[in-house]
Amino acid sequence: MEKNFRITDEDGIHARPATALVNTANKFKEAEAFAEANGKKVTLKSILGVLSLGLEKGDSITLLVEGENAAEALQALTDVMINEGLGEVNA
Repeated sequence: MEKNFRITDEDGIHARPATALVNTANKFKEAEAFAEANGKKVTLKSILGVLSLGLEKGDSITLLVEGENAAEALQALTDVMINEGLGEVNA
């Protein structure tokens, strides 16, 4: 399962919101969660991986979730993206 977002935060994805994404991804032990942007794919369970994407305002990111509870995990990550003001769903 996957969902695309456009980054809307003026600072892009920096340490605080990246931590929120990683903490959320780690709540789902049975699911594997990834972020893909600019031709690079990283695990969402690593703060350094997320920060290494270097996402800035206007960039696109795809969240991919596989395994058990994938739908629930993707919804939780979507909530973080929207509630933290990081991005909006890119239809």
